[in-house]
Amino acid sequence: MAAGLLRTALAALLGALRTQAACHHGTVTQELLKEGFHRDLLVKVELGAMGEDAGGCAVAARIHLPPGIYVDPYELASLQQHNVTKAVLVPDVIDVEAPEYSATDLLVLLYLEPDPRCSGCFRAALPVHGRYHRPAEDSEEASVVLKSPKVLICCCDSRLEAECWPPAAVEAPCSDKAVGPCQWHSVTHTPMHEELILQVPVGLRQHSSFVCVLTLLATVLCCSLIIAAVCRYGHFSPVT
Repeated sequence: MAAGLLRTALAALLGALRTQAACHHGTVTQELLKEGFHRDLLVKVELGAMGEDAGGCAVAARIHLPPGIYVDPYELASLQQHNVTKAVLVPDVIDVEAPEYSATDLLVLLYLEPDPRCSGCFRAALPVHGRYHRPAEDSEEASVVLKSPKVLICCCDSRLEAECWPPAAVEAPCSDKAVGPCQWHSVTHTPMHEELILQVPVGLRQHSSFVCVLTLLATVLCCSLIIAAVCRYGHFSPVT
């Protein structure tokens, strides 16, 4: 009895190992371009031999953005009209003026385009923006951690092997031209880096009083100049 159970367990283990060996693994990298608050998040996926089985399929990156960073939906809509960047935001209503401590997380499904310079490679850039943070005690930068994205594939016209392409709980069309949602599948991949650190400039708490006084003086000065200009150059009609 025990020997039979052992043989069954070994056979299942060997079958799982053969399936894992038959399923090729991809790699995913992400990189932040530019400096300051306004950056471009570049995502690159290399499917390798898996790309041969994914011909005609859509490849996307499921990106989780923490509260310290966001995507401007109006900017994204403009880019999508010009076929520059294609993405789906969850939620689709975003307060772009909210600071980091009152904002919420954001999920982005970024559609990747084939890279002509590399067979089985896909890439896309997503414009992201850092939110304002609370003033810090002793550091002029705040760290925003970006986890490695999940790689998804969608083949509306063909079926993929469930052992290598497990279904993913994502409701989104395969492309911006599709009408209804399609079945997405997860891609087994190895991230080049588990996380990416975005450094956002922040103010120092000890400068708060100075900034408030300077802001008040600048406001009073500007109001005084406006009133003086109106009184000097304005033309007032007598009230009848």
